[in-house]
Amino acid sequence: MRRFRALLLSVLLPQLLLSGSAAAQDGLPVDLELVLAVDASGSVDAREFALQLSGIAAAFRSPEVVQAVAEGPYGRIAVALVLWAGHNNPKAISSWVLVQDSVTAARFASLVEAFPRGNIDGATGIGKAIVFSARALTSNAFAGERLVIDVSGDGRENPPDDWTLMLNEGRAFAASRDVAVNGLAILTEDPTLDVYYRYHVIRGPGAFVEVAATFEDFAEAIHRKLIREIAAPMVIGAR
Repeated sequence: MRRFRALLLSVLLPQLLLSGSAAAQDGLPVDLELVLAVDASGSVDAREFALQLSGIAAAFRSPEVVQAVAEGPYGRIAVALVLWAGHNNPKAISSWVLVQDSVTAARFASLVEAFPRGNIDGATGIGKAIVFSARALTSNAFAGERLVIDVSGDGRENPPDDWTLMLNEGRAFAASRDVAVNGLAILTEDPTLDVYYRYHVIRGPGAFVEVAATFEDFAEAIHRKLIREIAAPMVIGAR
């Protein structure tokens, strides 16, 4: 019996090690990799910026969002925060956080609340924000069944270049990496921004736009949006 076990182990161990190595290279499987790309451009003042971050934090502390995560096949998602502004302005990204229960969700909430805006300011460069976020989704330690960018903002693309070209490049870059783009349009300065987002920003089967009438409504809107994003298997993004 001992000889049989030793022989069996000698046959199976290399295969197990190879399988484990491959899994490590592919990353930890998760139901969703999500980038929350938040507008930090010049049209967003300090109070409005804080309302966005506090709204995200409140959503991740809610039982409904935690439950949506738990109901996935793996019961876990990976999420990161990105701040963006003009197309040539620097972007900032938080560390990736594995969310799988109320404790880890609260950890991400605390990270978001304390995340500094720094010197991010300027125009509205959604296209470059999408490119930056898509790269972050495809260069981390996770292997998501779905890859999604959640773009929230209060304005239209307005770099000095052709805005249509910039946005089309961003969306094409996301498409080349099987990344979906959803939108959260804040209508404070542009009452038809949701229509603009629908036609020029989002991409992928099942992609959608959520609406916040004002920054004060952002918390409720991101709460609705996160539950829909986490629970929706039809959104493109399989790696």
